[in-house]
Amino acid sequence: MIPFLDMKPIYAELKPELDAAYARVMESGWYVLGREVEAFEAEYAAYCGTKHCVGLANGLEALEFVLRAWDLGPGDEVIVPSNTYIATWLAVTAVGAKVVPVEPTPAGPNIDPDRIAAAITPRTRAIMPVHLYGEPADMDAIMALADRRGIKVIEDVAQAQGSKVRGRRAGAIGDAGAHSFFPTKNIGAYGDGGAVTTDDPKLAERLRVLRNYGSRVKYVNLERGYNSRLDELQAAFLRVKLPKLDAWNERRRAIAARYTDKLAGTPGLGLPRAPQWAEPVWHLYVVRTKRRAELVKALDKAGIGSLIHYPIPPHLQEAYADLKQGKGSYPLAEELAETVLSLPMGPQMELDTVDEVAAVVRATLS
Repeated sequence: MIPFLDMKPIYAELKPELDAAYARVMESGWYVLGREVEAFEAEYAAYCGTKHCVGLANGLEALEFVLRAWDLGPGDEVIVPSNTYIATWLAVTAVGAKVVPVEPTPAGPNIDPDRIAAAITPRTRAIMPVHLYGEPADMDAIMALADRRGIKVIEDVAQAQGSKVRGRRAGAIGDAGAHSFFPTKNIGAYGDGGAVTTDDPKLAERLRVLRNYGSRVKYVNLERGYNSRLDELQAAFLRVKLPKLDAWNERRRAIAARYTDKLAGTPGLGLPRAPQWAEPVWHLYVVRTKRRAELVKALDKAGIGSLIHYPIPPHLQEAYADLKQGKGSYPLAEELAETVLSLPMGPQMELDTVDEVAAVVRATLS
């Protein structure tokens, strides 16, 4: 059996350090907004190359709270990818703003800067590019466009921790970066978690107030805030994992390169190819084929896990039926939804295992 993602080896690799982190927090007697969160925020900001990091409860609220901190709401428009996980859209509609979907580049999977330019209106307040599958979007082009128009940019870094655009880390290029530490991410907690990275001290301070009931000082509430705090235990676990992230990402690159080598020339199979200016971290290795159902069946029969990221674009979800953007509204996103398939990927995966997966894919499609 080859699972799509096996998470147990990471615990086995780091068991002494993780167990020590658990004991440290439990023995401290302090479990919310304490020293572990403060230390992780400082360490993760330094890793990303930003001045500030604010820990939050999850990645969705990291996106949402940035929009709230910028006072976005009804009447404002936020440009989002048509090809993304629904969380990107949910953050926008949660504050009452309007999603303006933009298609990916023809090569995929990320939002197309040229199409962003065409979608901007006088009501556009923010652009929310997603670094999908661990491949960063073209942030230089997006930032140049946003700077000319005075538009804020928030990067969705949930799948791309450690990736770079022309040498700069994702999450340090836009006005803010929203991060998820869901357990399956390149650096994941053992539960939910999120954060925002930024160089803007005012944004960071507003986020700290918003996450803690609108309060800086206990029982003194400056505004109607929320409860969204990265807890001490998850912060301690993330501190153990952070020094390993670059090595794990290098391992993912080796696995991706092996897949690309072994799958090259497979009939009817589209392989991911990142731009030369991008340094992806391969959260997922996503191929494309019109024979997806047949391939999934063959992989399943061979005991190999696979997943579809994502089978239904946000505009076709029932949650957004009120937008009346039916089938055909965003054909590039729809084509990706009908053809993409994620193969097993993880930093503890052996190259021989990659060869086994590739052999089944080739045999099925050849």
